[in-house]
Amino acid sequence: MAQALVPLKDLVQAKSRLSGLLCPSERSALAKAMAEDVLSVLAGHSAIQQITLVSDDPGAALLARKYGAQCWSERSLGARGLNALMQSASARLLADSEEHPLLVMHGDLPLLTADDISAVLASQGKLQGLIIGCDRRRRGTNLLAFSAACVPRFCFGADSCDGHSASARGAGIAVQILQRLGISVDVDEAPDLKFVMERMHLNPIGNTAQLLYTTELGARVSLALAAMLGDGPPLHAALIDDTDTGIAN
Repeated sequence: MAQALVPLKDLVQAKSRLSGLLCPSERSALAKAMAEDVLSVLAGHSAIQQITLVSDDPGAALLARKYGAQCWSERSLGARGLNALMQSASARLLADSEEHPLLVMHGDLPLLTADDISAVLASQGKLQGLIIGCDRRRRGTNLLAFSAACVPRFCFGADSCDGHSASARGAGIAVQILQRLGISVDVDEAPDLKFVMERMHLNPIGNTAQLLYTTELGARVSLALAAMLGDGPPLHAALIDDTDTGIAN
């Protein structure tokens, strides 16, 4: 069994780098939809025993209850900043469950699947070290998996994949970098959103897909992305079903 820890930024301030494409309420709706998809995958996975959401968003507690998760405010952890918050929350969770692995992951992974979680847990169980789920550019970190014996020094931010890897190896912790579609695709900028929309199926499943394919917001985003980034017709008219994944060590 394993635990999962998901930090969630205040939804009012979420996804500011999409401000040229979406208004604040739309960015909030997208961030919430992606977080719900992540929580839904975790809640439905038989190996995830407990989910903890860390957020000061006013709606975070309600969102956590919907998926059977507990919710901790940032203030309750006595820390500031993502890295310090994850360090504090991880220590608290692993103190009560030292033998079980912990997954720390972002809430903006709309292509995440149960198979991705299973692959992470299998790799961590075999390695008995730190699993780093990198982004699609192999620079950022979207997921970390470790046990109490292999807690990393968190360094989310620029080039965090290299930072987490170097720090762990310096501490004598075995490291594996795992790259899978569902873990590597986060959404920060317009090209990320286009990449996601190109890979979601015509029959939308999940909150993010429903938002992007069955609402006026989705139709407008599709047209705006086509105008902004070019490369073909609006995405509503040219979807690609691409579920290939890969693992890189």
